[in-house]
Amino acid sequence: MGVYGYGTAGTKIPEGYLNVTLDLGEGKQVKQEILYPVNPGSIYHMTKTQDQLLFAYYNKNDKVRVTDLHQGIVWGTQTEETKLAPELINRFDYDGDYGTVLNRFLMQAAVGYPLTVHGTGGQTRAFIHIQDTVKCIELAIKSPPEKFERVKIINQMTETHRVRELAKMISEMTGAKLELVTNPRNEDDENELLVENKTFLDLGLSPITLEHGLLEEITEIAKKYSIRCDASKIPCFSTWTQNHKAGIPSNK
Repeated sequence: MGVYGYGTAGTKIPEGYLNVTLDLGEGKQVKQEILYPVNPGSIYHMTKTQDQLLFAYYNKNDKVRVTDLHQGIVWGTQTEETKLAPELINRFDYDGDYGTVLNRFLMQAAVGYPLTVHGTGGQTRAFIHIQDTVKCIELAIKSPPEKFERVKIINQMTETHRVRELAKMISEMTGAKLELVTNPRNEDDENELLVENKTFLDLGLSPITLEHGLLEEITEIAKKYSIRCDASKIPCFSTWTQNHKAGIPSNK
């Protein structure tokens, strides 16, 4: 979903296409369907916008049938299959500044570090559980575009949350404290994110929500494997720990 720049101009982000009216002047107008305008905020998302144009080209020029899934942030580590054996568990990655915000909060809570909320925490993001991601791919394969049909673009997400709401949810589940810090990213402090996700719901997706699935991720993954965290790589972690034990407030 990041290809759209996390802005919606007050309307839901459609599943790929937008009907527009072009003003040609002198009272003349023409209606046209276009790809929903992209606004990438990173080179990573820029490459995805190029993919979208390539898909459209090969579909138009070579009649290639294409399904393009626009995915939100994937959370969760386990699917029903990986739960069958510990060696099948998926990777749990996090980065202190630029990585997946949910994993950062989970790891910080697991090691007793404050949840670092960037700026006001008003950034809104789209989320989907890994099990639902797998299900969406299955549903997309079983419902391919017809021959000569345009690229089928589907928004693969199930819910949206502001970062501060996410932090509050994890704080209430773990007792972790919140800390507002300077945002290292070049982004708006507050943004709305309204997303159309009707296609997969109509195909039978029954989403796993953060509210009902997050506790397992906290206890079975982050807390269980927190001993693998190299705390020496966390900036000022040792100083914060000493100050915290001494009752000295941390710097904002």
